[in-house]
Amino acid sequence: MNLEARAQQPVALCVSRRFGAPPQRVFDAWLDPHIAGQWLFATALRPIARVEIDARVAGSFCFVDRQDRGIVEHTGEYVEIVPHRRLVFTLSRDSRPHVVTRVLVEITPRKRGSELVLAHDNVPPDCASYVKARWTGILYGLGVTLDSRSDD
Repeated sequence: MNLEARAQQPVALCVSRRFGAPPQRVFDAWLDPHIAGQWLFATALRPIARVEIDARVAGSFCFVDRQDRGIVEHTGEYVEIVPHRRLVFTLSRDSRPHVVTRVLVEITPRKRGSELVLAHDNVPPDCASYVKARWTGILYGLGVTLDSRSDD
């Protein structure tokens, strides 16, 4: 395979983060619409406008994000749900509906809290750097959300 063809191949990304919260709280934050809407695809300056989550295998989700350039929808379907340990889902954006990627979230308990490893497959190479940076920011937001809800 030549360099040009290789540059067009989808890539796989991986990011990880440790949290002080136990695995159950980290996992639940992905599937509870109220909590997920605070951090998943959101930023401190741009909260998510609408969240729909049907948290079951073959269930779907939709996060509507109002950006300066218009409305962006993040949609997908849950492929695998193993409570408190593993979540697998497809992910696409309305700006690239023909690109369907796969996200794997694995959560493992640690002595204090938990560790989350996120793998995102089939990412178009032209947006891989952005997607990796975005997941890093999203997981930071998850940490802030978990910390702010530690008394719940």
